[in-house]
Amino acid sequence: MYLNWTLEDINEMDLPQFVEALGWIFEHSPWVAERAFPHGPFTSIDALHSAMAEAVRSATPEERLKLLRAHPDLAGRLQMSSASVSEQKNAGLSDLTPEEYADFTACNNTYTGKFGFPFIMAVRGQNKHSIREAMLRRLDSTPEAELDTALQEVAKIARFRSLDLLAPTGE
Repeated sequence: MYLNWTLEDINEMDLPQFVEALGWIFEHSPWVAERAFPHGPFTSIDALHSAMAEAVRSATPEERLKLLRAHPDLAGRLQMSSASVSEQKNAGLSDLTPEEYADFTACNNTYTGKFGFPFIMAVRGQNKHSIREAMLRRLDSTPEAELDTALQEVAKIARFRSLDLLAPTGE
């Protein structure tokens, strides 16, 4: 999965190879890569990311909701993609005390009950305290505002994953 492709490698792939290489970037949603593929060849990582983000923006409301629901709860202990495990571990969410874990679980349950999808945040550069503060703050959002915020966070996560996957090309 993390093979450090170059943009040239990506542009030379056929559709199945492209989806295999990039389909995981948007959590358990290879359809995003599939829909971005026709917009290549990509002149930059930004162009690739823009095509993938546009695939999400142009998706049906049901597809966008399914994408959000494909994300794991932060600090959850259910099956996660290896990318999510690493991201959450680096933010300190795998080292919660039992009390912190119970608090995150309660917040996640409240959030999901209110909005219908898990709390999503690009956790790179964050810690368990800043994540919890953001979760509590976002619980006060309207469903429409939170849907927009969650989709923006998904795009940030995908951007980080794209940068991790692709070797620098001097851009």
